[in-house]
Amino acid sequence: MADTCVQALLGSGLTVLSHPLVYIKVLIQVGHEPLPPTLGRNLFGRQVYQLPGLFAYAKHIIKIDGKVGLFKGLGPRLCSGTIGTVVHSKVAQKCQEQGTPRILGGDKKAAEGSLQYVVNETTKEMIARSCATVVTHPFHVIALRCMVQFIGRETKYSGVFDSIVTVYREEGVLGFFAGLIPRLLGDVLSLWICNVLAHFINTYAIDDSMSHTSEIKNCSQAVTGFFANMLTYPFVLVSNLMAVNNCGLAGGLPPYALVYPTWVDCWRHLSREGNMSRGNSLFFRKLPSGKMYAMDQKRFF
Repeated sequence: MADTCVQALLGSGLTVLSHPLVYIKVLIQVGHEPLPPTLGRNLFGRQVYQLPGLFAYAKHIIKIDGKVGLFKGLGPRLCSGTIGTVVHSKVAQKCQEQGTPRILGGDKKAAEGSLQYVVNETTKEMIARSCATVVTHPFHVIALRCMVQFIGRETKYSGVFDSIVTVYREEGVLGFFAGLIPRLLGDVLSLWICNVLAHFINTYAIDDSMSHTSEIKNCSQAVTGFFANMLTYPFVLVSNLMAVNNCGLAGGLPPYALVYPTWVDCWRHLSREGNMSRGNSLFFRKLPSGKMYAMDQKRFF
């Protein structure tokens, strides 16, 4: 229990520190571009039109809402992080105590470092993460909607409890789980890609007789995690868009945004438009080719 409390406190601190970055990323994901593109240079020194990066975007928000404005949606994110840490810890502990499920090898105990061991441990972690994601998703939805209110200057979602009442009154229980399926799929795929790929790299590409083997293996885990997150980023984007889609906010309604019947329709539309990586980068944001900047709506078409 003490370890869980420490993890929750550390997680809360990281959430507070990273919130301005997450806030700006969400606004970019939904397509809000309050500042027109400017002429700059890319990494190779060529002149290109670029979209404002993290710092320019942050200055714009501070100019309108002050420094406190960078922390919209922090309350529900803190609730989500704290509850998620507790749920993940409890479920993971249960899985370890029961020693199940074992996907490969039946009742035989898998040798540490084997593929069977990696699959079994990844399955337990998948169950723990999925449970935490399902339980905390309502707070995730509320946090996203609090952030997206910046676009239309609404105050519809003003607090955790008031927002819960608002969502339930307008959308029922299902409203709390908008965008859950792509989020779960992205989490599960990212976890499996990361762990299985790291296993094969550590087994077949790294010799145990090498010096600093443990550091190299940790590095490979970090690299595969980064690679897995890049591959599954479209799921994160679609999930966030569906969480705010058609929720009564300007940022999720026409003419600013389309109304998507399902997350698959959202995926197909983003794919056709070439926007599957929108918001993935906060620096060196190149102007989308073939797009027109609409000053009145502050987005690209």
